Amino acid sequence: MNEQKPLRLRKRAEFLTVRNGEKRRGAYFLLEVKEREDQAGPPRVGFTVTKKNGNAVIRNRIKRRLKEAVRVNVADDMQAGTDYVIVARRDALDAPFADLTRELSKRVSRKTQTRRSTKP
Repeated sequence: MNEQKPLRLRKRAEFLTVRNGEKRRGAYFLLEVKEREDQAGPPRVGFTVTKKNGNAVIRNRIKRRLKEAVRVNVADDMQAGTDYVIVARRDALDAPFADLTRELSKRVSRKTQTRRSTKP
């Protein structure tokens, strides 16, 4: 497990770089994952909520729920040297928080075991 707190992705170029990585679809969001060259650095996470999801109040509520889910449950599952972008769906607003964190944790840690075993 990783003990470092994930940092935030803030610049557009960082988000665009992660778009080229692996995509993991969940019921409440799309998780985009990309490893960086800096494998020793802490994980970084970014949040995207499009206008399609609602007005600014709705979008901010969705982002706050996802940030809290990452902070409380998922931060320890994130791999060092990896960037994550969570693209929220509207269902993330009304989903039970336990379901949201369970789904997020499953998507973050889902490929870590298989990715390690496929590399020689």
